This record gives sequence, structure tokens and C-alpha cells, in this order.
Amino acid sequence: MSRRQLPASILAPARAAAALALGLAAAATAGTAVAAEPNFPITAEQRATAKRAAETGVPLSEIKPDAPDVYTVKNRDTLWGISSMYLKSPWRWPELWGMNMDQVRNPHLIFPGQVLFLDKSNGRARLRMGQQIGGGVSGDGKMQPHIRAKDIAFYGIASIPFHLIEPFLNEAVIFETNQLANAPRIVATQEGRVILARGDTAYVRGELGAEREYRIFREPRPLRDPTTKEILGYEATYIGASEYTVEGGTRTGPDGKAEIIPATFTVTSIRQEAGVGDRLAPVPVREYTNYAPHPPSGPISGQIVSIYGDALTAGQNQIVSLNRGLNDGIERGHVLALYRNGKVVIDPTDASPRTKIKLPDERHGVLFVFRVFERMSYALILSVKEPVSPGDLFSQP
Repeated sequence: MSRRQLPASILAPARAAAALALGLAAAATAGTAVAAEPNFPITAEQRATAKRAAETGVPLSEIKPDAPDVYTVKNRDTLWGISSMYLKSPWRWPELWGMNMDQVRNPHLIFPGQVLFLDKSNGRARLRMGQQIGGGVSGDGKMQPHIRAKDIAFYGIASIPFHLIEPFLNEAVIFETNQLANAPRIVATQEGRVILARGDTAYVRGELGAEREYRIFREPRPLRDPTTKEILGYEATYIGASEYTVEGGTRTGPDGKAEIIPATFTVTSIRQEAGVGDRLAPVPVREYTNYAPHPPSGPISGQIVSIYGDALTAGQNQIVSLNRGLNDGIERGHVLALYRNGKVVIDPTDASPRTKIKLPDERHGVLFVFRVFERMSYALILSVKEPVSPGDLFSQP
């Protein structure tokens, strides 16, 4: 059956039914909820840290002075946010988890409505967890522990505000080479339109695979290391998305010569103006991993390469690219300290004319790595005091 015979109105319900069937099959295979603990990213080091904290508690010096004695988890809470309430260094979340390992086997399995109790005794702190029973407390006036284990993607709280990075999981792409130069391209538009809108038809030439959904990109720009000026990758500007509807090919024309028939695409979403010359790439598998904030296991340092989009500087909740990637030990979920690159200025007090000095690099923010490529990565600015610019520095916290 051809693509023309399978419109989206038929395929979409079929795909939804297949996804539901897979989910039900997985649930049936898993058995009870407690036995089927999701495989969330917890390293051996994090688990060891949590175990030590569970045995001894956390020194009161590591707890924020205004940490609440009792806190009820809310729908929009995140693991990062809760850690920030209790710990002076939020990336040390394993210690927060460790305080209640006897009640919670996995830090990702924390749910809205659960109540956190901060127990301070003998110079140490331990976090207990329970849930209100019957809209209040149990008959003896105490909060009773209540443990559930379900997939964080559907029920638990997220590690960070996921809505801030979700759009970039497919849209923000760094290619190792300028591979889009040879990617399928839009060669004509419906009725010769200069600008394509949602629902418009685009005609595409190039080597197409079996994929049905394709992203639309503008010509990529090279990203250079701020210091060495070496090209580390190519960032493509995301334009929108499209659906492959009718296959192209060749046929013999009335004059006996071969005629090239481009493939037909329908624009399904648009972020910027799309038109002839824009390139297409298949939509990859969606990434819904719940990232666990953690510091690098060893020393690491680098620089901000660029601000995602057209801005010259960035602030909180914006995306930046880093000149370090998989090859340098960067992982998804890494928390990094952000530094303002100290300026080089002239010392007006020096007798020697025009003596230059470099001011110290000053820490003023926190980054959260959410997407990693071979030589580069993308990070979310979790907090910052001053605007972030290309060339600014980062290191382990």
C-alpha cells in the first residue's frame, strides 16, 4: 500500500493504538508496580553516597538555614527544586535521597502529595517521607509512610523543569559535519509560494528513507571553539516539521525523455519562514529520559560557544552550547558551575604605561547539561546573576 493510501487520519489512530498495546504489554510483563522499578539513571557512585547518608545523616552545616521542617510535594515541583530547598548545593541530591533510602528506593519516585519531614538530631539531618491519610493524619495523629513506585514519565515529579528543554530535544541539533549540504531539499512550493505555512505543500528532491516525519532546517552555521577557533560542529536552525506524503521518482515524458518527479511533503508545523532551499532531516526517536542532576566525577572545564537562537547574551532558562561533549566526559544531567570570563583591563595605578591585568573569573550561575554530542553539548541555564556571553567559562561545581 502506498503512502498516498495511508493518510494521517488513518495512521495516527493506528500508531496510538500500537503505543497503548505496547504499554499494556509492558505492564503485564512487569508484574507488580514495586517489582517493576523503572531503570532510571543512578550511578554506583550516587547510590554509594546515598547509602552513606542514609546511615549517618547529613551534617546540619550542609542544610539550608531556612529549610522547611515539613513540606508537601506539589505537582510542579522538581527534584532539583526540592534539593534546592534543603541542600546548599542542589546537585548533591543523592544525600537528600540518602536521608530516606529506607522509605524510597529510587529518588525519581517522589510524588505530589507526599510529605517530607526534616529530622534534626545529634548534629545530623535526615529526611523522612510520608503521606497524609484520609485528607489529614492517621488516628494516632502521625503521618504514615506511603510508598508507590510508578513510571516518572506519567506519575512522579521530574528532576528539572522538563518543559524548558522538551522543545529542544529534537530542534536543537549539532551535526559533526555539514551533512545537511547533501540532505533532501525543498525545490518548489505549492502554487509557487515564497513562504510556506502550516498545511502547505512542499516538493522535495534528494535521498529519502522510509521515515514519515522530517524536520526542516535552514543552512547550518559552523560553531567554533572560542579559544582555538576550530570548528567543533554545525548548528542547524530549526524551521519546522513536515510529513512525507507522496513518493517521487522519474517517468518518461511525451517526448521520450525522463522527467524528474519530486516527492510531496506537507508542512505540519512551522517556527520560522520556510521556503525553497531549506533542508530536511528525519525526526529522531523522542528523548523522554528523566535526567538526574549530578556533578562530573572529575575535573572538567570549558567555554560557552554560542547562545541558541539569535540572541547575543542569555539569561535564566535559556539554552547555550558548550565546547565539551562525549569525548570530554560530559554526560546528560551534569551540573556545571558558570563563570564570567574576567576582563583584561589596564592598571591605572602602575607606573609602567598601559600595563594590562586580567580580572578574576567570577562564578555567577549554574548550568544543566541535557543533550550531548561528540564534541559539544547543550545546557540549560538554571540560575545566573548576569547575562551570559560566548566565551564565558564553566567547570565542575
